Amino acid sequence: MKFHNALTRLTLPCLLLMAVLALGKSDGKAVTVKGYVLDSACAFTKGLSKPISKNCAEACAKAGSPLVILADDGTIYWPIADTTPSSGQNEKLLPYAGQKVAASGKVFQRGGSSAMVIDKLEPVSNGK
Repeated sequence: MKFHNALTRLTLPCLLLMAVLALGKSDGKAVTVKGYVLDSACAFTKGLSKPISKNCAEACAKAGSPLVILADDGTIYWPIADTTPSSGQNEKLLPYAGQKVAASGKVFQRGGSSAMVIDKLEPVSNGK
């Protein structure tokens, strides 16, 4: 009888946790965003519409500041990994630091922030 009561007490919380995790999962929305790769601090504190220079963006990234994509409409996209544990995305963005890019992937939004799991990243020429 003790085993049955213990099993019953453990089963309900486990089922509730599974339901919460299933309902809380977000699949994201597939999009392509055009914008500049720049240092996250400059995007917020300096109010830049594009990077000062490639060297500046690279130096900030190498110092540990996360690179972000500042879209043409002013939205800042935080690049994220779709793995757990997650990993930083500077290595993927560093070759494009200070440049305008087209980034395709899944966008996730929460509390006014936008994050993107980048599937494809390519430079945008000045004519595009």
